[in-house]
Amino acid sequence: MTKAELYFSRSIMLYGREGFERLQESSVAVVGMGGVGSYAAEALCRAGLGNLRIIDCDIIKPTDINRQVIALATNTGERKTDAAAARLTQINPVVHLDVRYAFFHEDTADELLGGRCDFVIDAIDSMNPKAELISQCIRRSLPIISALGAAGRTDPMKVRIDTLGNTEVCPLARTLRRYLRGRGVMTDIPVVYSTEKPVEPHPEGPSSTEETSGTYIRGRARQSLPSLPTLPAIFGLIAANYVILELLKNGAK
Repeated sequence: MTKAELYFSRSIMLYGREGFERLQESSVAVVGMGGVGSYAAEALCRAGLGNLRIIDCDIIKPTDINRQVIALATNTGERKTDAAAARLTQINPVVHLDVRYAFFHEDTADELLGGRCDFVIDAIDSMNPKAELISQCIRRSLPIISALGAAGRTDPMKVRIDTLGNTEVCPLARTLRRYLRGRGVMTDIPVVYSTEKPVEPHPEGPSSTEETSGTYIRGRARQSLPSLPTLPAIFGLIAANYVILELLKNGAK
C-alpha cells in the first residue's frame, strides 16, 4: 500500500480505487482563502485530490481567527496562500499545490485560470472579482460552484445548493445576478447559499474602519460583517463536497 492509499484508505472504502484515481488525476482551483475557501481547500486535500490551486491576495489578520481554518495567533501578517500551503502539505505531503498570491480580475484571469483545471470553487467576497471569475469560467467552459453570503447567518439547516437563478432571500445573490447581467452572462451556475436573512452587526461590535483599515491590497474596503466560525466552514465543506462528487461522477478532463 502506498502512502497515498494509506492516508486515504477510508475514502477508497467509499468510492473505490477507480474513484480515488480520478481524484488523484483531477485539478481544482479554490479562489479565496478566507472562511469558506480555506475549509474547501482542506476538504479537497483530505479527500485525496491530486492537484490543488489556491489563489488569494490577502494576509492573515487577527480578526480572521474566528472563522478561517488557516488563521492562528502565531501567523498573523503572513500571506494566506503561504499559511494554507503549509497546512495542506502537512495534511497530505503528496498533494501537488499550485500557490498563487494574486488578485483575481480581468487582467489576471489568463494567468490564474490557465493550464489544467477541472473545477473552480469561487470563495471570493468582493463583488467585482467574484462576477469576473464566474464570467471567465463560463466563457472558458470551466465548471464552477460559487459560495454566496455566509456572514451573519446562524442556522446551518438553511444552507442550500441550487442554481443562482433559484436563490431566495440572499442579498448577495441578487447583486451578483445584476453584475453578471451587466457582463452579458446569463448562464446559471450552482451556488451554495442560505435562505436565512442575515443579522445586522451588533452595536457593541467594533466599527468597520477599525477592522478593515489597511488590509486590502486591491478593491474597495468592505464593511466588516458578523460571523460565526461554523457557517463559513459549512459553506466551504458543502462546496468541496459538491466538487468531489462531480469529479467522481465525471472524472478529470
